[in-house]
Amino acid sequence: MQIVCLDLEGVLVPEIWIAFAEKTGVEELKRTTRDEPDYNVLMDYRLDILRKNDFTLSQIQEVIDTLDPFPGALEFLTELRSQYEVILLSDTFREFASPLMRKLNFPTLFCHELKVDSGNRIESVLLRMEDHKRKTVQYLQKLNFEVIASGDSYNDLGMLKTADRCILFNPPDSLATEYSDMAVAKNYAQLLSFITNSAP
Repeated sequence: MQIVCLDLEGVLVPEIWIAFAEKTGVEELKRTTRDEPDYNVLMDYRLDILRKNDFTLSQIQEVIDTLDPFPGALEFLTELRSQYEVILLSDTFREFASPLMRKLNFPTLFCHELKVDSGNRIESVLLRMEDHKRKTVQYLQKLNFEVIASGDSYNDLGMLKTADRCILFNPPDSLATEYSDMAVAKNYAQLLSFITNSAP
């Protein structure tokens, strides 16, 4: 029995923080998990910038509402879900992801949540579990699933290395070079081919 685990941002939808950075002109918010391997360090950095600029959750959500999945992402995901159980494993937040899940026809998403104060400002992140992508794959394997995984960033490496089969999707050159033993897909046709051809 096989199950597919996919990252969300950078694989199916644009990077939310980059979109918000472009909207606000705060270039520092363009830093993502493609640049900073330590997710906790990255989130502390982001929250500090939000506080300094007095940004609210609603302002971020307004930008998210304008985002659409990548061209072909919905069709790819629909085809994939017709053949496999699919779980999106993301380090985004429920408060960010809801509009995008609607545009992707509500796939299963495991992610984190936010603690928001009375002024609609983000106080802190509520992690579902440390290293949740890797641990989710491990638990699925204990349930006797063969896990096929794909992601694009450093924070996906635990998931990718633990999966039975893995492939990077449009990774930054530095990541592809550092992990040259991992297969790379440049488009959804290649990604779908890798997944479906890995069937026993």
